Amino acid sequence: MPLRDDMQLISVDDHVVEPPDVWQKRLPQRYLDAAPRIVEEETESGGAPAHVWYYEGRRYPQIGLNAVAGKRPEEFGTEPLRYSDMLPGCYDPEARLIDMDLDGSHAALCFPSFPRFAGTNFLMGEDKDLSLLCVQAWNDFMIDEWCATAPDRLIPIVIMPLWDVDLCVAELERTAAKGARTVSFSENPAPLGLPSFHTTYWDRFFALAAEAQIPLSMHFGSSGRAPTTAPEAPFATQITLYGCNSMYAATDLMFSPVFHTHPELKVSLAEGGIGWVPYLLERADYVWERHRHYQNVNQEMKPSEIFARNIWGCFIEDEHGVRNRDVIGIDKIMWECDYPHSDSNWPNSRKKAADVLAGVPDDEAHKIVELNARELFRFPRTAP
Repeated sequence: MPLRDDMQLISVDDHVVEPPDVWQKRLPQRYLDAAPRIVEEETESGGAPAHVWYYEGRRYPQIGLNAVAGKRPEEFGTEPLRYSDMLPGCYDPEARLIDMDLDGSHAALCFPSFPRFAGTNFLMGEDKDLSLLCVQAWNDFMIDEWCATAPDRLIPIVIMPLWDVDLCVAELERTAAKGARTVSFSENPAPLGLPSFHTTYWDRFFALAAEAQIPLSMHFGSSGRAPTTAPEAPFATQITLYGCNSMYAATDLMFSPVFHTHPELKVSLAEGGIGWVPYLLERADYVWERHRHYQNVNQEMKPSEIFARNIWGCFIEDEHGVRNRDVIGIDKIMWECDYPHSDSNWPNSRKKAADVLAGVPDDEAHKIVELNARELFRFPRTAP
């Protein structure tokens, strides 16, 4: 059965391919040569020149799989593209709204592309003054340009200057005042050379996020560490196992001090799926019962209780997870489209969601595709 017409689908995991001028029109003149910019390069095939990002002299040819909406799987690839090879909805907010209408999706939260999901390209920047300006420029683009195009349909997400927690606090204060609704944060800071969730380093930032009711959206892969089986294994193994990053993040957080120190902090695990949640909670509780007494972990709350209070899961197509929704928690499940990435079902996302949710009572389906996201991100309806 189709989803009821009054259900406005909200994708909590879409992506924007930044227009070429995001940084060039927002940074001081003295930084423009080093700031992110698009360069045309000849391709090995001899076709039209590709568009490639350059930042501080480093080359970032990463547009390929970031923008395959509308293509057949046989056409997917990782080679750089031109903007003219993409649907305009990848980089133009007005065109994005048209594509969302075609897809039956009402609202979307769009993670970065060039900065990487949690802005970690700027963490790696050599000139940290420039890095901070780049972070702020992306946030201003997202809030003042992208989301301002349709404030009732595009959810403001921001990135942080991860190399300095004091700067993170200041940027969260600045962007929260401008209307930010969530922060894209790494699902595991340690591989990035940053203090882990098991330290007190992030406490001031987490406290502010909790106080401001701004959840952390942790997209899998934002740690820069992909689940790898063997050097010779095809990329398909990593794509299949990427949801493990969200499993690692959930476990790390449930056994860390984060949610005991900040019980009001909320985390959304983007693109990690939900089918693994029942097993992980069962296993975590089993370990907690047997091993908590000699470890520095919370002695009062089971991991499953922490998950139920603080963590949300998201899915594109996850029939196993939907069948086990009562174990996961109806209020802790959200839907995602992933436009314009290769996992997206665009332009058939609403139909696919209806297929996966067939047999789910309407009140539960409504929570999953819309209402849970509205509550978590404080994004109320402004129209019928």
